[in-house]
Amino acid sequence: MAFATVQDLESRWRELTEDEAERAEVLLDDAAVYLSALVVVYAEDEQQQEALKIVSCNIVRRMMTVSDDMYGVTDATMTADIYSQRYTFAGGGGNMYITKPEKRMLGIGGTLTNIRPVIWGVHEFSAGVRHDSW
Repeated sequence: MAFATVQDLESRWRELTEDEAERAEVLLDDAAVYLSALVVVYAEDEQQQEALKIVSCNIVRRMMTVSDDMYGVTDATMTADIYSQRYTFAGGGGNMYITKPEKRMLGIGGTLTNIRPVIWGVHEFSAGVRHDSW
């Protein structure tokens, strides 16, 4: 089940043609599967559901703006002498991905913050004895 509807996507982007709307519906379903693999989803958490809707729409918009003929090429350089070619691709090249701000919005990624410090050289498990003084 998708986290966003085609109407959600249109309200955040633009009106879609009938063919685009059909493709968007499939991509929104795909985005839900992708996001569900990254995030523990809580149906009762309204803030998380809204974040998942926003990120789903962003993912689908990125995928739909990649040109089918150039696979996300944003810049191309060709030279005749010495035969060089250079292409710059948009991030993801038409694949699903989420950005750092989207990861923060969903509460994933970032830095480790759950590492216990060693105090006076004593670890939580030293010599097989658990120290419960933490």
